[in-house]
Amino acid sequence: MRLPSTQALRALEAFARYGTVWQAATELNITRSAVSHQLRFLEQDLGFALLQRAGKGVTLTPQGRRYAADVRTALALLADAAVQYGDRGLLQGAITVSSTPGFASFWLCTHVAEFKQLYPDVTLRIVTPPRLEDVEASGVDAFIAYGDGDWPRHSVELLSLVDFMPVCSPVLLNQVGGLNEPVDVFRSVLLHLDGLGDWLTWLAAAGVVAPRTDRGVIFSDMNLVLAAALAGQGIAIGDNFACHHAIETGRLVRPFDLAIRATRAYYFVTPRDRPGNPAIQAFANWMKSRLVQTATVMHP
Repeated sequence: MRLPSTQALRALEAFARYGTVWQAATELNITRSAVSHQLRFLEQDLGFALLQRAGKGVTLTPQGRRYAADVRTALALLADAAVQYGDRGLLQGAITVSSTPGFASFWLCTHVAEFKQLYPDVTLRIVTPPRLEDVEASGVDAFIAYGDGDWPRHSVELLSLVDFMPVCSPVLLNQVGGLNEPVDVFRSVLLHLDGLGDWLTWLAAAGVVAPRTDRGVIFSDMNLVLAAALAGQGIAIGDNFACHHAIETGRLVRPFDLAIRATRAYYFVTPRDRPGNPAIQAFANWMKSRLVQTATVMHP
């Protein structure tokens, strides 16, 4: 069997991430019909169905989802190879990246040395914005923003969707005698970020009727929420980025399997009215490659 075209594979990977043809087309800067054609041609080349009807739209078949995950890994390896053997050591200059505090603390800070090893002559400055969706700060070359992706005057690329779930320390879990049903979370203090919305959404999805969440503690920063959770002060709503390492090392546990997909996501955002910056593109390529590898570990 001949190898599928890279363009078709990129169309599949983008469709798998976004779940819609129009969003995949926007990212790839091609028409919706072009994405649909690429997916159909790819199905013909592969000899199995990638898509299935779902109401008025289409979704990936189970086989299509598995194939798309392998394609994502393969594309990331190709991008990683380009990073390692392409212009490594040739790029110079300084770039400033604005990142949400949670993403910076729990992801960038655990991987950023690798970028410096690849590009030792690029000076990287990381700042945090006053708002998670801020993409307007002056002096910033690129933004890792958390929002709905609607920034019309910018180039926007999805980095990762976000899943929320309750997390707590194993010490607290033992203290409350275990959490067998979702309503049992009220045996402890609920820890909130900004407001009550995340807990209300999760409890509604878990079928808890008329929950009282207003007796918890509200924090302004995810670092504070997780610090309290790690110290056994209550149960937090964490996400697949902020809590991954703590769960892997056993410092936090997930008392329930139920996770909810956030309505917002992480995006890589750059102003359209600025000239292309090779160092920013190298940073974006490195980050996307590393995120794919992280996602593979989090969701094997």
